[in-house]
Amino acid sequence: MPEKDILEGFLKVHRNIFGTADDLTEKIHNKLNLLFTGACAEFKVIGYKIGYELTNEKFYSWLGGVHPEYRNLGIASTLMDIQHRYLKKEGYEAVQTKTLNKWRSMLILNIKSGFDIIETYIDSHGKLKIVLEKELSNEEKR
Repeated sequence: MPEKDILEGFLKVHRNIFGTADDLTEKIHNKLNLLFTGACAEFKVIGYKIGYELTNEKFYSWLGGVHPEYRNLGIASTLMDIQHRYLKKEGYEAVQTKTLNKWRSMLILNIKSGFDIIETYIDSHGKLKIVLEKELSNEEKR
């Protein structure tokens, strides 16, 4: 877990993007082998990625985003690159994520970064979820 101030910075960016972070701290504590990746500017968190292990071979890139004032500077792709290099070094073979169609910039970034759409489904709230996966063994080829 990050230090309290850094975790609060992650939560602040999350609230700014998604409108709430009500039960995020509780959800974080219920995940195993969490990985936090963050970007800071002017002593504050401006972007983050949080993920956790699904299996010994597969990692789930769960949450992430960049504060609107800092978008289109390559921060999200840099955070993704750092996460994927770390995962590959740790022996993971694949990384998976999910998104909604409304988060088009994230969907496009994932596809440009080598993810394939492997599934879609309607969640319990009636929203279409897009499941993407990337083989980390292909990382150097992209």
